[in-house]
Amino acid sequence: MARNPPVREEAFERLDGGGPLVISCEHASNRVPAPLRAGPGDRTWLGTHWGWDIGARSFSLELARLTGASALLARFSRLVCDANRPPEHPDLVRKEIEAHRLGFNRRLDDPELRRRLELYHHPYHQELDRLTAATVARGRGCLLLSVHSFTPVWGVDLRSTEIGVLYDDHEDQAWRLAKRIRGLGFDAALNEPYSGKAGLIYAAARHGRAHGVVFLELELNQALVATAGRARRLARRLAPAISTLLPAAPPD
Repeated sequence: MARNPPVREEAFERLDGGGPLVISCEHASNRVPAPLRAGPGDRTWLGTHWGWDIGARSFSLELARLTGASALLARFSRLVCDANRPPEHPDLVRKEIEAHRLGFNRRLDDPELRRRLELYHHPYHQELDRLTAATVARGRGCLLLSVHSFTPVWGVDLRSTEIGVLYDDHEDQAWRLAKRIRGLGFDAALNEPYSGKAGLIYAAARHGRAHGVVFLELELNQALVATAGRARRLARRLAPAISTLLPAAPPD
């Protein structure tokens, strides 16, 4: 199916589809927009899971292509400001990670924080709100799926879960999706490696509740999506399972 290329704005890129699935990807990019500048030490960390969710963008775009979904992907690093945290969250902007002080966050003050919210965080969420509303208005129903990835090793802990289905309000749908994914041969778990009930699926919950639609977050082990090719292959494997949660198209 032919698709238009993504529309790129300063805060996000958007892929427009006509289906009932809306995909959001809050940590799709490790970009540090000008006038901020990342030094050599910063760039090392930006390439890790601290800077972005490795593989999440490629997975999201392929899943959107396969399902006819709309997708919204952030174009700024989570270290610039975290689109999956509320504006008042203490970790909205981290000044250091693992004892490394980020050069582009050293002079963070209230005016700079407001600038980042106005240029990145707010436009991203305004567009996700608009995209979800437009999908609901088409009358076919809507599933809001936030896509993230997680590092296989956290500290000294090895994470064996391959795919996490995070939920808060929609346990039945989460259970159904996890069961389908297990049926494909993956180790899938509910609310792992984080719990959706701990406020850690902010973007999906904020817009899902605002529009009264089912919302879930998918967490992918980065061992499965370490390259763009692997991420796209995983999307092709999971697309049928995810599609079972979507409402059927009305008869002609």
